[in-house]
Amino acid sequence: MKKHGFVYELKKNKVLFLMAMPSVLLTFFLAYLPMSGLVLAFKNYRYDLGIFGSDWNGFDNFAYLFQSGTGWLITKNTILYNLLNLFVSQLLAVIVAIVISEMMGKLYKRIVQSVIFLPYFISWVIVGTFVLNLFSYETGVMNNVIRSFGGEPINLYTSEMAWVWVIIICAFNSWKWVGYNSIIYIAAITSIDAECYEAADIDGANIFQKIWYITFPAIKPTIVTMLLLQVGRILRGDFEMFYQIVGSNGQLYNATDVIDTYVFRALLTNPNMGMTAAASFYQSALCFIIIVAVNNIVKRIEADYALF
Repeated sequence: MKKHGFVYELKKNKVLFLMAMPSVLLTFFLAYLPMSGLVLAFKNYRYDLGIFGSDWNGFDNFAYLFQSGTGWLITKNTILYNLLNLFVSQLLAVIVAIVISEMMGKLYKRIVQSVIFLPYFISWVIVGTFVLNLFSYETGVMNNVIRSFGGEPINLYTSEMAWVWVIIICAFNSWKWVGYNSIIYIAAITSIDAECYEAADIDGANIFQKIWYITFPAIKPTIVTMLLLQVGRILRGDFEMFYQIVGSNGQLYNATDVIDTYVFRALLTNPNMGMTAAASFYQSALCFIIIVAVNNIVKRIEADYALF
């Protein structure tokens, strides 16, 4: 028997393949098998005929999505919010990781890391309740303060642009994920050879010079890998954040609606499931194109940092 090929590897590592089998089957049945339903995006769906029995209508569902203006609107909102969240969350994660790594006391370092990591476990439902208690027109903390100074309360839930700034300035996504993302960077910083810092100390380098000339170059591959993984989700908005914070307020859809919230709401209110499937298919296809394009750009600049 030749010492190569899948059959040889299967016999050689049969125990490992057997251990991986449950995960492979679970992924196949829950992730890959349902992909057969993607044909719904190209059909005029009828409940009595089912997905595969309904008539084909080509790209009519996609055409309607964009001709109505909804497609461009939710695409723009999703990309802008996700680019902002990507930049802010990764930047804060790197800064937090460096600050924690430079702390001296082990106990204090663990306490700070635990406190920063805590928001990751807080449900978006609770966050949405906090936001409502802050900005509610009748009982919100902000309007109660304004009233106490004799001013007129502000109804943010009727102002589209106000919520753009609320989401940007408050950075809810970054606040929730910064602790989780920083763990990866802390691990990368920990793996740096301590002799590099000792040599820098001998040369008289201060803390900022050590961070700039040692820490950043050492964790650069990790930063690039994290950015590539996040870019692949650039068209997948944080559904729970937008849905729990904004809710079903139609007055704010133009400024806060992303592809995920649009698809979810369409499934509840729109009988045309073909158009909803078209929006979801468009989202997945564009995510794939973006990750391949960005990966190729990274490969041309520095091949070692590319994912594939």
